[in-house]
Amino acid sequence: MSEQIIPQASPPTTAAPPRMSWLRRRVLMPLLGLLQQGLSPTQLALTVALGVVFGLIPVLGVTTLFSTFAAVRLRLNVAALLLISHLMSPLQLLLLIPLLQLGARVIGDGTDTELTLTQLQHLLTTDWMEAARLLWRATLGGFLLWLLGSVVLVPSLFYGLRPVFDRIARQKAK
Repeated sequence: MSEQIIPQASPPTTAAPPRMSWLRRRVLMPLLGLLQQGLSPTQLALTVALGVVFGLIPVLGVTTLFSTFAAVRLRLNVAALLLISHLMSPLQLLLLIPLLQLGARVIGDGTDTELTLTQLQHLLTTDWMEAARLLWRATLGGFLLWLLGSVVLVPSLFYGLRPVFDRIARQKAK
């Protein structure tokens, strides 16, 4: 009797999936997932544009409030708008001091309104009311500058991103 030698099947080798970058895994994939949840490319472009702008507001603590209000009012995805706006937090912190310094100059009362840490420390120890007035003017001026910039940034992002999301939606539909 001859024995048949049956070759042993080697276990299937599966290559490890390529690692996705943090940006792709945390930003791009959730946004693309929103396309599958019924959010139109136009709504997604508006969500991203508003999320970026609300994420850059130079008043700390109002990002969530503005984003939620806009999402509910415009019937956008609240979670997506909050995600995008809070992803902008590092850039918001980088732009906060320059916007406050420019805001202090814009809403200045004609006196030396240069907002520096040394001047602020001095004012807080000697005249806290003047420090509060300076911070109020700086915040108001920074907010007005942000508002002026957002008038340009929202349409630019919206009309720039809409064709990209349209193309992605068409590819997903195939």
